[in-house]
Amino acid sequence: MMASSVIFIFFFTICGLAAFVNSQVDSCGSNLNINGLPFDSASLHCVNAWSSQNFILRYAQTSSNLWSFVLSAPDANSYIAIGFSSNGLMIGSSAVVGWISATDGSSGVKKYFLGGQSSKEVVPDGGNLVVNTSAIVTQSSRLYLAFQLNADQPSRRIVYALGQTGLMPSSPSFSLTQHTSTASTALNYVTGQTSSVSPPLKLRKSHGALSMLGWGILTIIGAIVARYFREWDPAWFYVHACTQSLGFLLGVAGVICGLVLENRLGVDVSTHKGLGIFILVLGCLQVMAFLARPDKSSKVRKYWNWYHHSAGGILIVLAAANVFYGIHLARKGREWNAGYGVVLAILFVIAVLLEVRLWVRK
Repeated sequence: MMASSVIFIFFFTICGLAAFVNSQVDSCGSNLNINGLPFDSASLHCVNAWSSQNFILRYAQTSSNLWSFVLSAPDANSYIAIGFSSNGLMIGSSAVVGWISATDGSSGVKKYFLGGQSSKEVVPDGGNLVVNTSAIVTQSSRLYLAFQLNADQPSRRIVYALGQTGLMPSSPSFSLTQHTSTASTALNYVTGQTSSVSPPLKLRKSHGALSMLGWGILTIIGAIVARYFREWDPAWFYVHACTQSLGFLLGVAGVICGLVLENRLGVDVSTHKGLGIFILVLGCLQVMAFLARPDKSSKVRKYWNWYHHSAGGILIVLAAANVFYGIHLARKGREWNAGYGVVLAILFVIAVLLEVRLWVRK
C-alpha cells in the first residue's frame, strides 16, 4: 500500500513539473490562441527570435503599410523589449517595451528612443516608430507583447532585451532601467530566416582611435613643432616630418576602417564620410607637396609655404570638427567629447604660450 502511494505521488509530481515547464514554453509549432490581443493573430509568421531566452516573434504584413507583431517571452517579472535598428546596435534604435508587474498587476506598453546608455538618454514616447495599436497580456506564465506598426517595411535589424526582475517603468517618468541581457538579429521578412548580428565594436573603436590620434592630434603637434621650434635646425624638420608622416599613416588606416565599418553597418554617414575623404585628399596633397618642395632659394618657395601652411591649417580644423562629429554619430556621449576636448585645450594652451614666447623674442 505504501509503495503504491509513493508511486502515485511521484507520478503526479512529474506531471506537475511537466505542466509547469510546458507553460513556460512557446514554439512556432504551436497555435497561438491568446485572449486580449488587439488584432487577429491566426495567420502570423513565426520565428525563434532569441533561443537562449525563449523569445518567439510572430509577424505579418497586414496591409501595404501596416505590420503586426507578437513577441512571446517567459514571464520573469521583468520588461521585455523589441527594438528596430538601422545598424544592429541598440543605441540609436527605436523600441517597443512591454511589462506586467507581478507585485501589483500594473501593465503597460510604451515606445522608447534608445539614444544612449544612461537612463536620461532613453526617451519615452520617442523614436521613429509609428505604433498603431498595442497590448500586453500574460497567459500560461508567458508574456505576449502585441503591436502594429505603420511602415512600408520595418527595419530587418532587430534588437531584443530583457529587463531586471521587479524593476518596471512607472509613471510619471516611465524611465527604463538597464537591461540584464540583449541580442541583435537580422530578420528576412520574406523567408523568415534569422541570423545573429555581432556589432563590430572593435572596428568602430579602431576607426575612432586611429582617426583621432592621426588626424586630430598628431597633425596638430607636427604643426606646433614646425612653427615654434625652428631654432633647433634641422632637428625640428625631422621631428615635424616624422610626426606628420605618422599622423598621415594612422589617419589613412582610420579612413580604411571607417569605410569597412560603413559597409558592415549599412548606415548613412555621408557627411562624416565626405569630410573624412576630403581630409584624406588634403593629407595626400600635403605629402606630395612635401616631396616636391622647392629649394629655399627658389622664387616660388614663398608660394609653396603659403599653400603648405594654409592646407595644413584647413586639414587640422576639419579633422577636429570631424572627430567631434564622429563621436556624436557613435553616441559616445560627454566622456569622449570631454576627453578629446581636454587634449585640444592642452595643445591650444601650449600653442598660445609658444606664440607669446615667439613674439617676445621678436
